[in-house]
Order: sequence, then C-alpha cells, then structure tokens
Amino acid sequence: MKILIIRHGDPDYVLDSLTEKGKREAALLADRMKGEKIDVIYTSPLGRARLTARYTANVIGKEPIIKDWLQEFSHRVDLPYLDKPHLIWDLLPEFWSKDDRLYDREKWREVDFMKKGDIAAYYREVCDGFDALLAEHGYVREGRIYRAERPNRETIALFCHFGVESVLLSHILSVAPTVLGHGLVALPTSVTTIYTEERRKGVASLRVAAFGDLSHLFAGGEEPSFSARFCETFDSDERHD
Repeated sequence: MKILIIRHGDPDYVLDSLTEKGKREAALLADRMKGEKIDVIYTSPLGRARLTARYTANVIGKEPIIKDWLQEFSHRVDLPYLDKPHLIWDLLPEFWSKDDRLYDREKWREVDFMKKGDIAAYYREVCDGFDALLAEHGYVREGRIYRAERPNRETIALFCHFGVESVLLSHILSVAPTVLGHGLVALPTSVTTIYTEERRKGVASLRVAAFGDLSHLFAGGEEPSFSARFCETFDSDERHD
C-alpha cells in the first residue's frame, strides 16, 4: 500500500483558501497526481486543503472524503516567553531544545505546557483517526507495526497541513512530534510518500520513501512557497516569528 501525505497549496489564511500562487501549485500537483493511480482521496475539512484536493479530484475523477482529524493541528499552549497562547510546532529553538523530554517519543507529554494544553489527547485523536483509516484499508495497528489483514497495493492521498503531517510522521516513526515539527518543513503542495513493507507474512511496517517532494513545481517552473519557513538569516526581512 502507498500513502501520500500532501500539504495544501500556498495559503490565504485570512480566507482559508489559496493564493493565486497556491492555485498554480495545486494545478501542477494535480497534473503529477495523474500518474499516481490514486484509489481514494481524503482531505482536511479546512478550505485550503479541500481546494488543493479539488484540483486533483477533478483530474482523476475521485470525490474527496473529508476526515476531521486531518485538519490543522492548531492546538495552542501557554509558553513562558509569550503573553498569549502559541502553536506547539512554532517554538523558539533556544527554548525547546533545552528540554530533553521534548526529544523523547514518550516524555514530551510530561512537559508542563504540553500537559496543561492537553496536547497528548489531541495527538491521540489524530493517531487514532489515522489507524482507523488504515484498518479500513486492511492494516490494523499492533504496537508500533501493523497486522496485514488485507495486504494490497492501493494508493491513498491525504490532503492536509504541515502540523498534522508532523503528528502523523511522529506516530509512524515513533519520534517526538516536536523533533519533526521543528526539524522538518513540508512546503506547500509537497508530497511525502510512505509504503507498507510486509517482510513477513501478515506483519507490515510503514516506511517513508520521500519527504516533502516538490518535483512537480520545478517541472512547471514554479518556485516553492516560503510558507512554514522562517528567515534564513536574521538580517533578512523574512518571517522571524
């Protein structure tokens, strides 16, 4: 089985839609998706993801199915260096990197701001939703791997957001979400490809073959969006916070 995790196109967050650039990105992505032979499209309920999915849906003739747990992981926490709640995947490196628990796949839940924000419960909702979806497609979670009840070569596409993608990869790889949310960046319309591997009959694991691929943009002469990145050097006018 192949799983594609796809971030929405360049966003207009005010309108929860796509910018004109985002629409061009989504069109180039849709052209690429013609070659993927997608069996089912799932999408976040948010407008920017649904519109991105719609471009691909129109090209391949598959109607997207909305999954609420694919919406952006936008739960906020109180931080000592800010006077208002903030996103957990937008922490300052000099703050979060000092706490070893935030690098641990289990102990990150014990950090005060994570506990007070009930982040572990929201994290579990996403993981449970993902595992329920895989069970529908024949793969049932057992510990950190999956029981292949109905092994197959289906391809499913999940149109969503960078925050929730970090949670999904954290679950798949058994890595703390803070590490992935701050150590990786999935730019708009980037494609992450995951395969099942069944090296022993009935026992499957998930393996990431590609993260954040943007080859469709380069092929179409479209520069990648900056969205989700921060300034490359401090003296630039790019986003700092």
